[in-house]
Amino acid sequence: MTIDAFIDRLPKVELHVHLVGSASVPTVLELSLRHPGSGVPSTEEELRQFYTFRDFPHFAEVYRAVNSLVREPEDVASLVTGLARDLSPQNCRYVELQVTPYAHWMQGLPMRAVTEALDLAARRSLDEYGVEMAYIFDIPGEFGAEAAAITLDHALKEPPAALVGFGIGGIEQARPAYREAFREAFSAARAAGLHSVPHGGEMSGPETVWEVIEGYGAERIGHGINCLDDPRLVSYLRETQLPLDVCPTSNVCTGQVGRIEDHPLPRLLEEGLFVTLNSDDPPMFATTLEREYRVAATVFGLGESELAALAGNAVRASYMSEERKRELLAEIDALR
Repeated sequence: MTIDAFIDRLPKVELHVHLVGSASVPTVLELSLRHPGSGVPSTEEELRQFYTFRDFPHFAEVYRAVNSLVREPEDVASLVTGLARDLSPQNCRYVELQVTPYAHWMQGLPMRAVTEALDLAARRSLDEYGVEMAYIFDIPGEFGAEAAAITLDHALKEPPAALVGFGIGGIEQARPAYREAFREAFSAARAAGLHSVPHGGEMSGPETVWEVIEGYGAERIGHGINCLDDPRLVSYLRETQLPLDVCPTSNVCTGQVGRIEDHPLPRLLEEGLFVTLNSDDPPMFATTLEREYRVAATVFGLGESELAALAGNAVRASYMSEERKRELLAEIDALR
């Protein structure tokens, strides 16, 4: 079996992908034409140029512009089922999709309407594409205490049935100004039974990773690649096996890593850290979950055993049922 054939057959789990960032180019063009005046290009060539990012703040600006196109509950549902449609041919079985309720609140969408759209889309994703959909509610950190309060309110009062986690993303350097608000929001979310899955160490240093561990009770960390700058943190992550959801192509496209060849994925593995492989915002970065596995093979030289281990890590780090985990792990082991 070739490595490409092995990757095709490998059952996959996507743990780090964003709702708006998962919108395919045709979907964005359709929404842009439907909602003119948003600042988002309405031709494919212009949109691909629009997706060329100078740095992370520019990426965040583009992301917010695309999010402004999501104005109706039907738009939310279409994005979810569109992601399931894209992931199904990649042999992806389960997704934990990051949703930002504050962004939909800013567009005037009622919490109940968003939740109904997410519930409907989860059922359709499984029925039509065989992809099980779970949700993580995500605070956009640069919007501060208000965003934390709105996100928590939605999670506690009007949660979709498949809500499993509570997170935070956005510009990490903005977080210290709202430290207590974010800590309190995560404390309340965990008390309600939600898993803590914040971003950390993507565009800032180890101090942000320590903060999400100590202040947010992180059970899994989005990105975390800058942990390598702190030997004590690396030792802690190795000992606890706290999972890191790593997104190599994303880190290059947002300017966090200069070249894909310089990505720290190999060193993270060499250090014995618990790593999963993910796509983050695939159409914006011209990637897919399957392509991230191909990059791991062709750029970093990972073989079948290492790729299967990454796929197994994603299953173990997920919040799917234990029975479903056993089934998928058995499938993965059968390919070794």
